[in-house]
Amino acid sequence: MKSAKTTADNQAFLNISQIDMVFPTDTGGFTALKDVDLKINKGEFISLIGHSGCGKSTVLNIVAGLYQATKGGVLLKNKEVNEPGPERAVVFQNHSLLPWLTSYQNVELAVKQVFNKIMSNAEMKDWIEHNLNLVHMGHAMHKRPDEISGGMKQRIGIARALAMQPEVLLMDEPFGALDALTRAHMQDSLMEIQSELNNTVIMITHDVDEAVLLSDRIVMMTNGPEATIGEILDVKLERPRSRLSLAKNLEYNRLRSEVLTFLYEKQRKVESFNGKTSVSPVVNQKRVNEN
Repeated sequence: MKSAKTTADNQAFLNISQIDMVFPTDTGGFTALKDVDLKINKGEFISLIGHSGCGKSTVLNIVAGLYQATKGGVLLKNKEVNEPGPERAVVFQNHSLLPWLTSYQNVELAVKQVFNKIMSNAEMKDWIEHNLNLVHMGHAMHKRPDEISGGMKQRIGIARALAMQPEVLLMDEPFGALDALTRAHMQDSLMEIQSELNNTVIMITHDVDEAVLLSDRIVMMTNGPEATIGEILDVKLERPRSRLSLAKNLEYNRLRSEVLTFLYEKQRKVESFNGKTSVSPVVNQKRVNEN
């Protein structure tokens, strides 16, 4: 499936170019990724989805500059990525807030790191409060992490990332630890923020509905080792999107079905238990859910 947004390599905003990733082990090299190639336009929302162990986080870490690819590389605006930088902010499933600091102070740390030499104290204060208000957390800016809920902590983590004014927002299952209702609220907030700021977003998810709801394209990874991109699915659903109106939308359900087919038929996960081969419990649970 070819994306309508595909551009020439030298025009791609973010170019993940034919990367391999080999990790050393006691028994030799383990090839986690093989020939992963993806061109992303500015403002696109990309979801990476696949079974556990398919290298999704490895791709994200290479784009973040935390890993160096064994072969190939990443270009952001035609500049090679070889180390972490504020233009690529990461939001993890664990919010990673410092527990002894308030919400305001946690965001302030990132702002001072990036803007200390170019913003006055008053400008930094306004910018911190702006980003807290952007994620609807202005009312809790003086509360510490142990005084707010899990969803609120994740909002602070997102505010901290956005306050760096990143060109690319990298999200590693940011809502995976939240309950269903809080996760839905966070997804709605993310769509609102991305629409306003036009950030380029790469998000890892195991949630098929989340991927279809949020994405412009869904990148489906094959099973590892030597994981690569299996298929890319264009999501051309009109924005803004409402989960209630999409529930009975034929195109939404077609897209959802295509992702499920890839994950649970084309890339069926098989695991061994006590010498017996059986389908992953995740697959069985998904079948129960689908039935």
